[in-house]
Amino acid sequence: MTMRKSFASDNHAGAHEAVLRMMARANAGDVASYGDDAWTERACTSIQELFGAAGVLLVFNGTAANVLGISLLLRPYEAVILPEGAHLSVDECGAAERVLGSKLLTVPTPDGKLTPALIAGRLGDRGDVHRAQPRAVAISQVTERGTCYTLEELRALGEFCRSEGLRLYADGARLANAAAHLGCTLADIAAPMDVLSFGGTKNGAVGAEAVVVMAEDLVTDAPFQRKQQMQLASKMRYLAAQFLGLVEDGLWLRNAAHANLMARRLADGIRGVTGVELWQAVESNAVFASLRPDHIERLQREWEFYVWDERAHVVRWMTAFDTTEADVDSFIAAVRATAADGP
Repeated sequence: MTMRKSFASDNHAGAHEAVLRMMARANAGDVASYGDDAWTERACTSIQELFGAAGVLLVFNGTAANVLGISLLLRPYEAVILPEGAHLSVDECGAAERVLGSKLLTVPTPDGKLTPALIAGRLGDRGDVHRAQPRAVAISQVTERGTCYTLEELRALGEFCRSEGLRLYADGARLANAAAHLGCTLADIAAPMDVLSFGGTKNGAVGAEAVVVMAEDLVTDAPFQRKQQMQLASKMRYLAAQFLGLVEDGLWLRNAAHANLMARRLADGIRGVTGVELWQAVESNAVFASLRPDHIERLQREWEFYVWDERAHVVRWMTAFDTTEADVDSFIAAVRATAADGP
C-alpha cells in the first residue's frame, strides 16, 4: 500500500537520521544519570551559546516546557496574559491551571499575535485583592495561526513588559521555523524574553524540548521546578543527544527552512484554484486555507490534514523537514482535481 505524506502535523514526521545516529552514539556504555553527564553538558552549552542564555533545561515535551517556563515567572496568585487561541490555553488540557493553579487571561487576536495595546487592556485589575494579578505575558513564536512576530514586534513587547513589571515567555515549539522565516538568529528572537522554549520534536527530534532561561534571576530555582514537575530525565543523555544532532552543524535551521519552503510551494501551487482561498500569508510551515465542505470531505478520503475552523471551513496544512517537492506537488494536484469536480 502506498503511504501518502501527512499534511496534518509536523509531529507526524519521523525523526531525522542525524538525530537517531547521535542517540545511537549516546547509547554506548554507562553514563551518569539526571543530566550529570558530558552529553547533557555539551547540548546545554550549545543551546546557551545559540541563544545567549543564562541557563537551559531539557524536558520531554512541549506542554511540559510551557508549564515549566511559565512556572518560573509566577507566584500562586498571579496570572498569565495570552492569546485566546494559544496552545497553552486551548490544547494542553488545562495543564497550567491544574499543575500551577494559575489563571490564564486570554485576549482575542486576529492573527495570533499580542500587542502592547492588547496586553494593556488586561491590566485593569491590578491591585484588586479579589482578582488574580497579571504578572506574565505568554506568546507563541510561531503562533498557532502560522504567523511570526517580527523582531520589531518582539522588541516592542519586551519594552512594554519591562515598563509594566511583566515577565515575557515565548512558546517556541516552532521557533526554528520563525528564525528561518525572519532570517535572524535565535539570540535575536530571545533577547526580549525572560524565558522561552526551543522545540526539537517538530523539527526532527524523537521527543525533546528545551526551556531556555534568559533572565539571570530565574536560573537558580529552575532545576528544582523541573524536578517537582516530573521533567528531570534519569537518562538525560538521550534528550541531549537529540539536540546535539540538531544543533551541532545547524541541522535545526536547515530542517526548518526546508519545511517553510515546502509550505510556500504548497501555497503557491493552490493559489488561484476555484473555491480555495488562502486564509493569511504563509510565514512558517503552515498553510491555512478555506475550502468548500464537500471539497474538504473528498480530499480527506485520501489525505490527512486538520479542519481548523469547521464553521468557516478553514483547514490547516502542515509541512515538515522530510516533506518533499513530490509530496507537495501530489497534494496540489489532488486539491486542484477535487476543486475541478465541483460541488
